[in-house]
Amino acid sequence: MRRTAIAVSGLRKAYGDKTVLDGIDFDVAAGSIFSLLGPNGAGKTTTVNVLATLLTADAGSVQVAGHDVATATKQVRAAIGVTGQFAAVDDLLSGRENLQMMAALKRVRSGEKLVTSLLERFDLVESADKMARTYSGGMRRKLDLAMTLVGNPEIIFLDEPTTGLDPRSRRTMWGIVRELVAEGTTIFLTTQYLEEADELADRIAVLSEGKFVAEGTAEELKRLIPGGYVRLRFNDAGSYRSAATALRDATADDETRSVQIPSDGTQRELRSILDWLDTSGIEADELTVHTPDLDDVFLALTERTSKEVISQ
Repeated sequence: MRRTAIAVSGLRKAYGDKTVLDGIDFDVAAGSIFSLLGPNGAGKTTTVNVLATLLTADAGSVQVAGHDVATATKQVRAAIGVTGQFAAVDDLLSGRENLQMMAALKRVRSGEKLVTSLLERFDLVESADKMARTYSGGMRRKLDLAMTLVGNPEIIFLDEPTTGLDPRSRRTMWGIVRELVAEGTTIFLTTQYLEEADELADRIAVLSEGKFVAEGTAEELKRLIPGGYVRLRFNDAGSYRSAATALRDATADDETRSVQIPSDGTQRELRSILDWLDTSGIEADELTVHTPDLDDVFLALTERTSKEVISQ
C-alpha cells in the first residue's frame, strides 16, 4: 500500500467575501500523479500556494510529505519543488548559470556534476551557455523544471506547466513527468488541458466554485456523465436485423449494419451484452465501447455547479 504524500482536510481560503476554497478534502498517494482541473478562477493556484507554504489557509489541515504546512514550513519546503505557469528563470543568466545558482542556494554537494546531469537529461547541453532570454518557450519550461529538480524534491507541484507550449514541447514535458514518477516522485498537476490530465494522471479532481465536484480516475469520471454506448457492427445482414429487432433500446444504422446500445461501459454491462449475444446465437464482427471524454465531464460538472450557485 502506498504511503500518503499529501493529505488535505477541510481546506478553506477566502479573499474578503470571496470564498475560493470551501472545505476541500483529498489525499495524494506517494509516487503518483494527482491532477486538479477547474476553470479559471476556480482556486487551482490558490490550492498549490497553500500546499507549497506560499499562502496561509483560513481553516483546515494540510500535511505535505508528512509535515504540517502551518507548523513545519521549513521541512515542507525542503521536500517539495514548485514550477508555475511562467518559467521562473533569470533571463540575464545562461541555462548553466541558472542551474548553478539553484545548486548554490540549496547547498547541493557536487553541484557541477548535478548541473551537467540535468543539462543532459533535459537536452539543454547545446544551449547551456546561451542566455535564457534566447530560449524558446519549451526550452524555458524544461530549464525551469530542471531547476526545480535541484535538491531532489520528493513532491513536485506543476501549476499549468505546459500553458502556451506547442504540441511537441508539451509531449516532451509529459515524457519527463512520467520519468520522474517512475523514479518515485509525486506530482501534483494543475492544468486546463484535459488531454494532459487524461494522459498523465492516476487520479483527477474537478474543482468548481470552491468545491470538489468529482474525484476519481479518468475512466471513473467519464462514467459519471450519460452518453456512453456500446456499438456492435455486423457483416451478416441477418445477424444485424436480429440484433436491431431484439435490442429495443438500441439505435440501429442500416448503412453501417451497426446497433448502438446505451451503456456506462462497466464490466457488468459489457458482460451482459456478450452473454445476450451468446444466448441468442448472434455473432458481432466488431464491438467498441464509447464513453464521454474529459471535455464532456469537465463541462457538465462545472456548468452544473455554476447553475446551482446562481440558483441559491
